[in-house]
Amino acid sequence: MAKFFTQEWCDLYKEAINSNKVYEEAAKTWEGDFYFIMEAGGPVKETAYIYIDLYHGKCRNIEIVTDPNKYKTEFTMSAPYPVWKRIATKELDPIKSMITRQAKLTGNMAKVMRYVKAANELATSTTHVPTEWLD
Repeated sequence: MAKFFTQEWCDLYKEAINSNKVYEEAAKTWEGDFYFIMEAGGPVKETAYIYIDLYHGKCRNIEIVTDPNKYKTEFTMSAPYPVWKRIATKELDPIKSMITRQAKLTGNMAKVMRYVKAANELATSTTHVPTEWLD
């Protein structure tokens, strides 16, 4: 089991994404990168950043980043730990989390909305990662 939002977890998540054929098909024309930001609070002592580079249905890179200026990403998605956990366990749809403002997205929302199935499959991929939660 990998602790959530660690590099070990990211490596397993990358494998899960890259073996998800439904995601590959849904995102075959997607090009874009994100910072997934977990805000400090509760069991999270300081804000954490995951950089994820997604390209044509594959994850090219995913890493824990300590300096949020390392990459200039097309998108950021930020939320507190309980929201990330609900997304990662498929209790909360990632698009719904943004629409209801439980998570905040910066970047072109219209582009994201064209790839709803891909976003949902990214969340499905997290369910294939044996995860040790922080709470």
